[in-house]
Amino acid sequence: MSRIWRIGSKHHDLSKRGMIMGVLNVTPDSFSDGGKYFDLQSAAAHALEMVAEGADILDIGGESTRPGADPVSAAEEIRRIVPAIEKLRAQTHALISVDTMKAEVARAAVAAGADIINDVTGFSDPDMVRAAAETGAGLILMHMQGTPRTMQANPVYTDVVREVREFFASRLANLAEAGVSPASVALDPGFGFGKTQEHNLALLRALPELRVSDCVLAVGVSRKSMIARLLQDNDPNARYWPTVALTAWMRDAGADVIRVHDVKPNAQAMRMIEAIHSP
Repeated sequence: MSRIWRIGSKHHDLSKRGMIMGVLNVTPDSFSDGGKYFDLQSAAAHALEMVAEGADILDIGGESTRPGADPVSAAEEIRRIVPAIEKLRAQTHALISVDTMKAEVARAAVAAGADIINDVTGFSDPDMVRAAAETGAGLILMHMQGTPRTMQANPVYTDVVREVREFFASRLANLAEAGVSPASVALDPGFGFGKTQEHNLALLRALPELRVSDCVLAVGVSRKSMIARLLQDNDPNARYWPTVALTAWMRDAGADVIRVHDVKPNAQAMRMIEAIHSP
C-alpha cells in the first residue's frame, strides 16, 4: 500500500522507504543539545553532517519545547532560524522542516526555503492553519495536552489512543476546511508531550491505530525522559541505544517518519527493517 506525503509540489512515497528527520536546535535551552549549535557555523556543519549520515529531513527549531520551557518572541525565533534555513537551502537538497508554534515564524521559514511546518500544538492557532494553506508546505500535526510549560504537570486521559485519534480527525477537518489536503499532513502522537509513561507505552502499542485518513505517521522518542524512566537510568548517554531499538520497532509497526538526534545508527536501523520487509 502506498503511503504518500505531499510536500509542496512533490509527492513522496514512504511505503517502502521511510524518512529520518534529524534534529537541529538553534536554541540555548533545548533539553538535549541546547546551546550546542546556537551559532550559525556550527549549526550548518552539524546539519550537513546529519545529511551525510542519512537524514532525509532537517528539523530546525528556534524555541525549546522541553517541559517547563519559557516561550520566546516570534522576532527572536525568526532571528535564530532564518539564517540557518537560508544557509542550508543553498547547500543541501534535503528537506527542511521548521519546528514552530507561530504562524509568523512559519511563513518566514517557508519564505527562506523550508519545506515543512512542524507544529507541536497541532495547528490550534487559526492563523497557523491559514499559514499552512497559504504556503502549501508539508505539515506535521502533533498532539500535545497543555503547553510546553504545563504539559507534564498532570496529564489525564480516559482513553489516550481514542482521544489522540479524535484530536487528529478534528484538526484534519479544520485544515481541510482551509483547503489543506490530508495528503500533505503527517500525524505525530507527541510522545512525552502531556503524557505519562503509561500513556506513552499505550500509544506505542497502538501505533498502527493512530493513522487517520491514511496520513503519514511521524514519531519521535529520541533521547526523551520516558526512556530514562522506563530503564531507571538517568544518564542521558544511556538513551542512545534504546532510541535505536525504538526506531527499528516503530518503523516495523508502521511509522513513516522518525525524528532523531543521532542520525546514523537510527537511519541504519530503519534501512535494516525495510530490507527485511522488501520482497
